[in-house]
Amino acid sequence: MMDPALNTLTETAQEIQSGALSPVTLTQNTLKRIADVDARLHSYVTVMAESALAQAQAAEREIAQGRSRGPLHGMPIAVKDLCFTKGVRTSVGAQMLADWAPDRDATVVQKLADAGAVNLGKLHMTEFALRWHHPYRPIPTNPWGGDRWPGVSSSGSGVAVAAGLCFGALGTDTGGSIRFPAAACGTVGLKPTYGRVSRAGVFPLAASLDHVGPLTRSVADAAIVLQAIAGYDPQDPTSSRLPVPDYLGMIDREIRGVRLGVDANFIQQGVHPDVSAAVDAALTQLEKLGAQLVEISVPEPDTTEAAQAWRTLTAADALVAHQGLYPERRAEYGPFRELLDNGAQQSSQEYAQAHMLREEFACRLAALFEQIDILVCPTMPTTAPRMDDQGNAILEAGYVRTRYTYPFNFSRNPTLSLPCGFDSQGLPVSLQFVGRHFEEALLCQVGHAYEQAADWRVAEKLPTL
Repeated sequence: MMDPALNTLTETAQEIQSGALSPVTLTQNTLKRIADVDARLHSYVTVMAESALAQAQAAEREIAQGRSRGPLHGMPIAVKDLCFTKGVRTSVGAQMLADWAPDRDATVVQKLADAGAVNLGKLHMTEFALRWHHPYRPIPTNPWGGDRWPGVSSSGSGVAVAAGLCFGALGTDTGGSIRFPAAACGTVGLKPTYGRVSRAGVFPLAASLDHVGPLTRSVADAAIVLQAIAGYDPQDPTSSRLPVPDYLGMIDREIRGVRLGVDANFIQQGVHPDVSAAVDAALTQLEKLGAQLVEISVPEPDTTEAAQAWRTLTAADALVAHQGLYPERRAEYGPFRELLDNGAQQSSQEYAQAHMLREEFACRLAALFEQIDILVCPTMPTTAPRMDDQGNAILEAGYVRTRYTYPFNFSRNPTLSLPCGFDSQGLPVSLQFVGRHFEEALLCQVGHAYEQAADWRVAEKLPTL
């Protein structure tokens, strides 16, 4: 029998709503698991045990009185340590902010509280959400293998969800930081459309590229969390006023006739054969479920130009985010300082060229969606690679890792990453769906259909913690 801590949020919420499981007991058990396991995994920066138990007790009373707020009510979750939490330290992965406590909650944190979720604490991340961990804290450990990369900035979120240390987590994604931890740790990661989820009270890496979204153990779980955090927020003028669909209510619809775009070269070139084979097998399964496979050619930007454009845009946005900190406190930064130094030396011409590359790619991708409903590709070209001494993934080149991620930050399209099998070493392989703007519901529908057809669950194969 699988450890109940690794059950999905959806399954566990049903037990709570039926009265078979106490939110207080569930929270106590999860806190104990954190105490027993996280000393090895380092996924949490701050555990909010006292407030979590108070939230669980309030949830238990309300549910018993027939005042359920929905499937998140009484469910232990956690948030990345760049989401503001009033009076609770929010370090953003940086030693210079190790003791900083905001005077307000991020909108997403408040929305989770409004849904009745129990916030267990703040999850570890790289310094200021770029790819480097500050050396003042140990790097999160991938539960699939201590020498394996846990993903980049939302690594604590991926590790905590995979290891059963929360039932869902929030991450952010500027160039892959929801999708990489999801892929490396064998979880589901949903990067919503830019503007679908408020960024108010979320410390930015690059405001024009940042997305906030869930990491969970199933697609339905991701739909539940997205439902809670999505929607317009007057505190974030970039948030969308479009109505929020009923993601969970639509998730069981059949996928017959959904057009899935498949570029064989994009799936195979520079990709480990185990990953390509798993993606191909998933496509075969989706075709059996009624989806239509459409041959396409992905408008992939030049690798060198795209990599430089992403870095140029990110550095420029980061300089804005760090006004008042950089260059005044430059000496206090860890490796993130390199990005800011580079950004300070960039010209307006370089920024304009990068912006145009982003816009051109977004337009070409939008045209592609006239032929298809969803683009299918790997999330990463390998499974979780081994790490070097600094915790960076050992891969052939940086863009090989990011060719499936930050182009869709350029275009602001929603993406869903989910496990689709295992490689020859038993590590989870990750499949990625890319959709039209604000069509997260369709991504969840197709992802859920595939997930339900699979005859395995990733958590059942997780090595014993």
